[in-house]
Amino acid sequence: MKVKYEKGDVGVIVGRFQVPDLHEAHKELIDGVCSEHQKVIIFLGLSPLLVTRNNPLDFEARKQMLLNVYPKVNVLYIKDDPSDEIWSKKLDSQISDLITPNQTVTLYGGRASFIDRYHGKFHTQELLQSRYVSGSEIRKMISKTVKSSSEFRAGVIWAAFNQFKKCFTCVDIAIIKEGQLLLARKENEEKYRFIGGFSEPNSPCFEDDAKREVMEESGIEVADMEYVGSSFINDWRYRGEEDKIKTVFYKCKYIFGTPKANDDICEVRWFDLKSLTLSNVNPNHHVLLKMLYKNLRMKLKEEGEITNEE
Repeated sequence: MKVKYEKGDVGVIVGRFQVPDLHEAHKELIDGVCSEHQKVIIFLGLSPLLVTRNNPLDFEARKQMLLNVYPKVNVLYIKDDPSDEIWSKKLDSQISDLITPNQTVTLYGGRASFIDRYHGKFHTQELLQSRYVSGSEIRKMISKTVKSSSEFRAGVIWAAFNQFKKCFTCVDIAIIKEGQLLLARKENEEKYRFIGGFSEPNSPCFEDDAKREVMEESGIEVADMEYVGSSFINDWRYRGEEDKIKTVFYKCKYIFGTPKANDDICEVRWFDLKSLTLSNVNPNHHVLLKMLYKNLRMKLKEEGEITNEE
């Protein structure tokens, strides 16, 4: 690492170090700062989220990793903040609590570090490293490897227990054509369900998710997507889990195309709304059928389409 250090009393490194072990680029950075300063403080960025792909390790795990190699370094955390200005003020305040009035401070960061977003009072310096190792690539490679050690299994269990409880969002769609309702059946199931699936994280809205699921599972075009309601779904896969599923339920009009079962659907079938009962429908979707009938009841009663109240 070829760099002209700003001589000062305290060197501060701000980073995330989201890797299982310090790699050579990390050590090059820390060694360089330690060689030039009487006191070194490392602030670890702390995400408000738990166990994500970009931030899988908590503060304590990273602190222990650093102290195992650099026992004399002070390791603290700085919480992420949506405002760069507020984050900078918090960092300055934490640093000020750890130094005397006469001590000088230099903040160090590597390539694509915090420096461009720092708006505080201390001097900053970017370190031009002779080597660069991608933490993202390291994490990606690790995710593809299963180890046989008890430590590995313990780590997986720790990660499972140290996440926020999640509610997975699905979309389900009632496709209507002239008093008929299109339902789908999955392999190894006898009863029918509404077409639908999980919402995609990167889709712009639930309506787009719904249109995508209709096309993927039936291959038809629909229009006039209208929100009906939302509901908890007692999916058998999650009955013994703390994570659960809720769905956003829509109705829409069939436009054109011949329905054809695709994706994880083995059959699609039109049902007459006036004769369809709960006995035809998968129990998980009973609540959705009831919601649909409640939504349609006034109109269908006026047109004489409903003859049952199931």
